Amino acid sequence: MADLTTVEVPTQDTFDRAFPKLTTAHIERLRRYGIVHEVGRGEILFEQGDVNVSLFVLLDGKMEIVQPLEKGERAIADHDPGEFTGEVNMLWNRRSLVRGRMISDGRVLEIPQERLKTVIQTDADISEVLMRAFILRRLLLIQHGFGDVVVLGSRHLAGTLRVREFLGRNGHPYSYVDLDRDQEAQQMLERFNVTIDDVPVLICRGDAVLRNPSNEEIAKCLGFNASITCGKVRDVVVVGAGPSGLAAAVYAASEGLDVVVLETKAPGGQAGSSSRIENYLGFPTGISGQELAGRAYTQAQKFGAEIAIARSAVKLRCDRQPYVVEIEGSGTITTRSVVIATGAAYNKIKVANLPQFEGKGVYYGATYIEAQLCSDEELIVVGGGNSAGQAAVYLSQTAAKVYMLVRSRGLAETMSKYLIRRIEENPKIELLTETEIVGLAGEDMLEQVTWRDNRTGEASVHKIRHLFIMTGAAPNTQWLKDCIALDERGFVKTGHDLDPKDLLSSGWNLPRQPFLLETSLPGVLAVGDVRANNVKRVASAVGEGSIAIHMVHQVLQQS
Repeated sequence: MADLTTVEVPTQDTFDRAFPKLTTAHIERLRRYGIVHEVGRGEILFEQGDVNVSLFVLLDGKMEIVQPLEKGERAIADHDPGEFTGEVNMLWNRRSLVRGRMISDGRVLEIPQERLKTVIQTDADISEVLMRAFILRRLLLIQHGFGDVVVLGSRHLAGTLRVREFLGRNGHPYSYVDLDRDQEAQQMLERFNVTIDDVPVLICRGDAVLRNPSNEEIAKCLGFNASITCGKVRDVVVVGAGPSGLAAAVYAASEGLDVVVLETKAPGGQAGSSSRIENYLGFPTGISGQELAGRAYTQAQKFGAEIAIARSAVKLRCDRQPYVVEIEGSGTITTRSVVIATGAAYNKIKVANLPQFEGKGVYYGATYIEAQLCSDEELIVVGGGNSAGQAAVYLSQTAAKVYMLVRSRGLAETMSKYLIRRIEENPKIELLTETEIVGLAGEDMLEQVTWRDNRTGEASVHKIRHLFIMTGAAPNTQWLKDCIALDERGFVKTGHDLDPKDLLSSGWNLPRQPFLLETSLPGVLAVGDVRANNVKRVASAVGEGSIAIHMVHQVLQQS
């Protein structure tokens, strides 16, 4: 049995599922996909930073998995005969985070990464064992910071939260050095020759030093998109990896389409920042948005979808077919069809100095990272939808008090009943209706908030340092300008919502009418929150993503 020497595994059941032993029948079926090697004591089978790492099944002997450090190594796990190496980076086409080395002489069955994907797609029994182990191992790596990244940051610098969220929501383990509290922080700054003006600093694989890096720079350094190619015509490009985009990717890839997904930040969209979704079918105890997105992301790549992280679509060339999607700073992708799943972003409150405090007391998501920042303090959640309700309930677990501010007279028209009851029965949450934020103040960080009771006109000042904004959303459709029909608020019109004028202005030249989710351009579909009159539910978004691929098939057959 594997020995996770430096990790406190929560339960024996989790341990066993993360490090299972393959049966003799499993190994015999796997032999046809790999090659048996004799290996010697001390031989390194794969190194941290390697790409396209093979799966190794240990037939004889013993091996160890370690994390290389500047001085020495940190032990992670030992493997005995019948056990296997690997975690989700093998499906995500990312670099290895660890080193694998033989402790004794032995034999291994080596299965190349491409053949491993064939196994996972065709052998359901083995796939279940491998997929479960891979996912649980990644969770253990994240939980204990067994990664190839160190972040030097400060809560007083907005970029720190962005970098940590980008790594966290993309499931990449990292260690964090708090420059405000860590006694060795100054030594770290001197060692890597960086100043406080460079913070946040990301140290990638022990040597590359990124000063206040963009998301794209981080993705490049960590090899998130090493396998993405742009030189061929795709069946479908999905723009956006929220629930609808991920659903489209899963169904497209599982049905044999050549699909690439472009995502600006991280899988999950707005839903990815939800602390707990309790009304999604099949999860009676609820599931976090990040966990749901992570599972869907892995599932899409299991079937062969290519997903590019920190890659933004900036323009759709709609004057020709196949269509061309321009990517910010990195070329173009040509495709026979497009699924627009870019979602919507929370509207910002109308306070002049709001940008000054974004990431420094003003937040647009309620994840574990933000909850840590405001533990045992009072905070404000602005918004009356389900996302705001989920955030208020989640944050109340660790906050001293949560003020929930809405401009309407109540929550009944905008929030699910189960969440309203949770809020009403929670002594830590105080709901303030017909109330809005009118002022923010502070020096480096948010220090106080002024809100106004719109019934009386009375304004009051409160020494609160944390404000979560989750108000109505605006669609991410700027890149579609002059290409497809939008409604008066900028949402994409589809199907029956399109009138003859819309089709005429877009140059619709087919004898048929647009499909249910099809835009005013043939073969370009819209799903999820970006679509006009969409139902704002995760289940609806997933359903639209899957239905869209059915329509993509019809488009491709007609072209």
